[in-house]
Amino acid sequence: MKRGSGLDKLRARLIYNPTSGREEIRRKLPAILQRLERGGIETSCHATECKGDATQAAADAAERGFDIVIAAGGDGTLNEVVHGLAGQEHRPALGLLPLGTTNDFARAHGIPRHWEGACDLITRNYSTPVDVGRANGRYFINIAGGGSLTELTYEVPSKLKTMVGQLAYYMKGIEKVAKLHPTPLKISADGVGEFEEEFMLFLIANSNSVAGFDKLLPDASTSDGLFDFIALRKCSLPEFFRLATLVMRGEPVMNDSHFLHFRSNRIQVESSSRVQLNLDGEFGGTLPCVFDMLPSHIRIIVDESGESSYRKNGGPNRALML
Repeated sequence: MKRGSGLDKLRARLIYNPTSGREEIRRKLPAILQRLERGGIETSCHATECKGDATQAAADAAERGFDIVIAAGGDGTLNEVVHGLAGQEHRPALGLLPLGTTNDFARAHGIPRHWEGACDLITRNYSTPVDVGRANGRYFINIAGGGSLTELTYEVPSKLKTMVGQLAYYMKGIEKVAKLHPTPLKISADGVGEFEEEFMLFLIANSNSVAGFDKLLPDASTSDGLFDFIALRKCSLPEFFRLATLVMRGEPVMNDSHFLHFRSNRIQVESSSRVQLNLDGEFGGTLPCVFDMLPSHIRIIVDESGESSYRKNGGPNRALML
């Protein structure tokens, strides 16, 4: 499509979380809008005010026929925007301005960490279809999980994240590790089988970036129509720290007997205990839950070359473990 002025411009709706990334968006918004406009994208914006606001704003943008919806914030903001788009008949392309603390999905797709590069990527408007996960009718685009450590991302206060960034998760993680305990789970996966034993936590990944680690599941893909399921079996606290150290170093651990790993497009997880769910860093209800895949459900704006540019544009080398 030829870019110019007037009617040939694409229309975008920028949905942003004012508190993300130490409130960087507040300072950069005029420059962001100017850069998008110069790139041929007519952009209006919506600042979120409360939980669920981004979902409604994204749904409204889809119904109003916008060409692009831009999620500016962290993984939580992205999750809400996906909720607003996933159920719509017309689903605009989704652009990302990764201004959060971890930015797993942006990291997995090589979207620049710096706002200038991310804006330029959006103006080029090359998109590719990606899978979307569904958990008891709720959507997630990157990762779902259960177990006490997976509660970290939605228990850390947003004000604390704004003040100290990634350190906030480390502070909360130390508190959580001391209370880590195994939970009985029954897992049924289409095409794989059933498993019933005690686990410390489980993760259902749609991409290869899990809490900032891209070497835990290096072959996971958002376009293969399958989840990568990993669960840590019951183990002692010293053994847990040994495995966590390996993960943090980026060493392969999937062959370790403490991990259960498989791929499936539909997974059911049950427990006799109360287990809270985490969907893209947000509270997602409790077990039991059926996780099913919606293949190629949303188009994401990415680099046409497929080259990962997150780290070379200033992304951190490590986020912390769930």
